[in-house]
Amino acid sequence: MTITPRQFTLKDGRSAELRSPREEDIQGVLDYLRISAGETDFILRYPEECDRYTYESEKALFERMNASEDEAMIICLVDGKVAGNCGIHFNQNLKLRHRAGVAIALCKEFWNLGIGTQMFREMIRLAEEKPFVLQLELEFVEGNTRARALYEKMGFAITGIRPDSIRLKDGTMLAEYMMMKKLDRR
Repeated sequence: MTITPRQFTLKDGRSAELRSPREEDIQGVLDYLRISAGETDFILRYPEECDRYTYESEKALFERMNASEDEAMIICLVDGKVAGNCGIHFNQNLKLRHRAGVAIALCKEFWNLGIGTQMFREMIRLAEEKPFVLQLELEFVEGNTRARALYEKMGFAITGIRPDSIRLKDGTMLAEYMMMKKLDRR
């Protein structure tokens, strides 16, 4: 699904753009994936695992997602740099069709600027355009209090926990929390 580009102003006064990814964004996205994976234990990959992402695989991913009616990827650009991305996936199985999954990540230099809020507003808007979607779902890793605060601000509530779901290189085990936001369909 391709979204219409949208400009907004960051808390620091800079301009940012949300839009679907394009071929010219591939290197920026590859850089963002590696950088963000090294900045926190709350992303579900390590930087070296980003080596499996290639120009060709990202190009195919962008083309598939932009052509799909079941999913969308949104990137945020600040001063021409990929600050982060988010995605939404709509289930097509009849028993799961009322659920949509969302995910988000940003490079640390762009934290606390309002990008996450803007990305969630866009994903919620996309979900609201699908009359069969009744709830949005996501997961976050134990200890990620910043993400939890954003998700709760956007109307998500914890619905469950997967103990010992994440195992760090040093052996530390972390839980994963599931959250859900019900859409108002009155």
